[in-house]
This record gives sequence, C-alpha cells and structure tokens, in this order.
Amino acid sequence: MSILPSTQQIIISIKNQKLYLIAQGTLIKKYTLSTSKNPPSCLENSYGTPLGIHSIEEKIGEGAPIGTVFKGRVSQGYTYQEASEEEQLLNLITTRIIRIKGLDPNLNLGDPYDTYNRFIYIHGTNHEERLGQPFSKGCIELSNQDCLELFSLVNLGDHIWIE
Repeated sequence: MSILPSTQQIIISIKNQKLYLIAQGTLIKKYTLSTSKNPPSCLENSYGTPLGIHSIEEKIGEGAPIGTVFKGRVSQGYTYQEASEEEQLLNLITTRIIRIKGLDPNLNLGDPYDTYNRFIYIHGTNHEERLGQPFSKGCIELSNQDCLELFSLVNLGDHIWIE
C-alpha cells in the first residue's frame, strides 16, 4: 500500500484521549476527546474506535449554529440545549461532522471492517463533561468549540492516524 502524506495530519491517541493536529511536522493544536467505551476495533457492530490510517472524506455542517444536533448526517434544525430532556440523555452528534474513511484494506477499508460504512466521525458532543475518558460508541468526540475550530482547520484528504 502506498499513501502519500497529506500536508497536515491528525494523530488520535486512544490511550491519552487526545487529538493532535500537526502541520509540516509542527504541533498546531491539541484537543481532549472521547473515544469508544469499548476496546478499539475496526469490526462492524463492535462499537469500537477503529485503528490505523484514515483520511477526511466529508465535512458536514458548515454554517450550522454551534451545538446543532445531527441525525443521519442531517441538521435537525435545533441545538442540543433545545432538545427534550429525554434526548439530552443520549450521546448526540453535535456542531459539525468530520467523516473519515479507512485507507488500509487489511485493517479499516472494506467489509466488515470499513470505517466509512460504519459511519465513524469526529464530532461535537452534548456530554462535554465526559471528555478525557472513553465514552462514545466508536466515534471521536470533541467539545463543541473544539469541533468547530478543528472543522475550520482541516481539509478533505488530510490523514488521520488512530492509535
């Protein structure tokens, strides 16, 4: 497999619950995140955060208000603060979606290990108090402000290494 490096990269450390944005070998930003409460896994229905090299395939939510709730990658037209008490108990996808695609056919590309088909995202959360500890169902969750900032800094095709 031959993958040319992107101009900037993201490294996600499951162990440290951190996301590092690197451009031309220099650390630009560091964010606290939440990965899966299940062990890391690339397997469909494992609810584990996938490992290996990925790229940013889609950026969804440009211009939506911070805290906007997304379902099926579509804005619901309200923020998590406006959601019902019952819905606020759920782990919602908020603010922006950075959808990622696996690049390694031996690990995270192709069924039943396909990150893209598993709908794994980097996104905001309505449970920011849980950041810094594993809690998600496989996605990489950030604070809404950090998600908004990261969304503005990354480009389609940027590489992501999840370890």
